[in-house]
Amino acid sequence: MTMTAKPAPAAAPSGAAATGSLLDRVLKVRELAILAVLVLLLLATQLDNSAFLSEQGIKDLLLNATILVLVGVGQATVVITRNVDLSVGSTLGITAFAAGEFLRGGGNPLVAVLIAVALGAGFGVVNGLLVSLGQVPALVVTLGTLYIIRGLDSIWFGSEQITAADLPSGFVGFGHNGWGALPYLAVLTAVVLAAAAYYLRGYRSGRDMYALGSSPEAARLAGVPVRKRILTAYVLCGALAGLAGALYLARFGNVDSGTGSGYELTVVSAVVVGGVAFTGGSGSLYGAALGALLLTSINSVLPSIGVSSVWVQAIDGILLLLAIAVDRVVALRVAAVLRKRAAQTRSAHHD
Repeated sequence: MTMTAKPAPAAAPSGAAATGSLLDRVLKVRELAILAVLVLLLLATQLDNSAFLSEQGIKDLLLNATILVLVGVGQATVVITRNVDLSVGSTLGITAFAAGEFLRGGGNPLVAVLIAVALGAGFGVVNGLLVSLGQVPALVVTLGTLYIIRGLDSIWFGSEQITAADLPSGFVGFGHNGWGALPYLAVLTAVVLAAAAYYLRGYRSGRDMYALGSSPEAARLAGVPVRKRILTAYVLCGALAGLAGALYLARFGNVDSGTGSGYELTVVSAVVVGGVAFTGGSGSLYGAALGALLLTSINSVLPSIGVSSVWVQAIDGILLLLAIAVDRVVALRVAAVLRKRAAQTRSAHHD
């Protein structure tokens, strides 16, 4: 008589995986809430200032957000792995100047962009190796490289300044023009955002970054190449900061050795406000992009309603603190729900 073995029951998800799944659902709701706040903010401003959402107004909003979104995408990738990169502002500044110096000498704009991306990726390699192989805390490493890159920038370019007059008109035009209210820079940024988000969710190496951020030890035991994934995240972050530097040059047509100073704090705020947990393992790049769009919109809204722009940084700080507090409350609630479910499961098994 032939015996048919019963299939083994599916293994229950680990605590870390269950936590990450539930937290992701909560953060998706949070992303929708950010989108709703953004829409209400823009509509309220439009009611107060009817010219705010004109074709040019929408174009300016998108242009203002593109650079921050690009850098935020790279930063979010690093934060998901439970690390941080504080050198992105300095990287943006030095790559913008390097691209401008190349263009001022008669170089091809596409090559200038590639130089900026390669230079940014190089700084990402340095950060990634120090964090992954050197086992040095990311905060310490990237704070150090922030000052090193800023120092190199000052030594290399000194008091020089690059203006739009030094750049090809087509390159500067690309930074301002578009199809109606939709600028070219916004289209390029949307393509990069979609590609990076698809990589994180669609490829195993991308999903490994979430696993690493959720529980580094569990990821290591599961065979995730931890050092390689951390290095990849930093290289991607550096490359996107370099791309943002080249596009910053096209957008504003003016850079000096101080360009990008303090930008890293705005980037971190955008990422955390967008729902990427600073403790790693959860959040999405689309949420980080929404966070960036919200912060840049606030920056545009305040002057249009007669509020001094000096309030911008204070509001950014308040939003950052609120986002961290929300993350902490959500994490505690999720942990409590999972403990309750585990207790109910054990009780059911005993019965």
